[in-house]
Amino acid sequence: MKASQRDFSAVAAKAAKQARIAFFCGPDEAGAAAAAAKFVEMLREPGERVELAGGDVRGDPVRLGDEARSTSLFGGTRHIVVRANGDEAHDAVANLLTLVDSGEARDACPVLIVASGATDKSRTAKLLATRDDALVAMFYPPDLPTLGAEIRRMAAAAGVKMGTDLSERVARACNLDVRLAQSEIDKLALYLDGTPQAPRPATEEALDAIGARTEEDGFGPLVNAVLAGETAKVPGELKRMREVSLNSVGVLLALERRAAQLAQLTGKLGPGGRVAELLEAEQRVGRVFFRDKRDLMVQLQKWSPRKLDRLLARLAALHRALLSNSQASELLLAQELTEIARFAGARG
Repeated sequence: MKASQRDFSAVAAKAAKQARIAFFCGPDEAGAAAAAAKFVEMLREPGERVELAGGDVRGDPVRLGDEARSTSLFGGTRHIVVRANGDEAHDAVANLLTLVDSGEARDACPVLIVASGATDKSRTAKLLATRDDALVAMFYPPDLPTLGAEIRRMAAAAGVKMGTDLSERVARACNLDVRLAQSEIDKLALYLDGTPQAPRPATEEALDAIGARTEEDGFGPLVNAVLAGETAKVPGELKRMREVSLNSVGVLLALERRAAQLAQLTGKLGPGGRVAELLEAEQRVGRVFFRDKRDLMVQLQKWSPRKLDRLLARLAALHRALLSNSQASELLLAQELTEIARFAGARG
């Protein structure tokens, strides 16, 4: 089975009942991760959660099959989430499918793979796309109206009444990242004491009170300095990050989002394409904010498709490092952002 963000909700309900393996991929890593979380909620009995890194299953392809056939410590159900980069999980998935087809993994638990830098044309996706017991879901970065509508749906489910203007303000503040948007909605519902049974109206004052930042006041200056290769500005932006207590993972998510946007724009641009015309067209349909055009113009000149491929892989590795070493996350992020800025400023 295959799905995209457009039909995921309709396909996922069926897939959750019969799919043994679900592969979430595409340029929108945040959307893919959020969809994987929704998929877990749809499982009949999700049980214990087991997390594996892509490097773990790449180095030991047999391990995924062994884990899928194992039972929970307390004898209950379980599911496995693999966070991989590209096709790291390919051999492990191929091994698991062999066990499934031979009947050796008849009672295997569900396996969900969130693959940064992969698409529905990846080798792993091709193993799964035509199978009735598997799901391949591809996600592209949403435009402002699309995410605004999704935020209003989130708000209604959390007990908050929200109009278009406020939902799009949240979308901008979260840099079109659905995970950060969900976090903002959760905080807003708690602040307003709203429930689905007794919803409360959202206001500008309430958003100000929970600390929702605008992009230009929050992550934007640091992200733009790094991706523009402005190495002289980066130390000052890192100092500001510490002073205003910007969340390290939040900064990284904003950087991942912009890198994915650059990759998407580069694909549309093609060899010899006109950057200004492309950005004008993207602004007209709401996929580029007017205030971002100048920064995107500079960054598109700095990042070739080859460099962007390397950047996306590096960011995925950094994401895993931050999640596994939260105490040193700020230091790890600062070191890596400095290196990325130097890489952006280098020729080639």
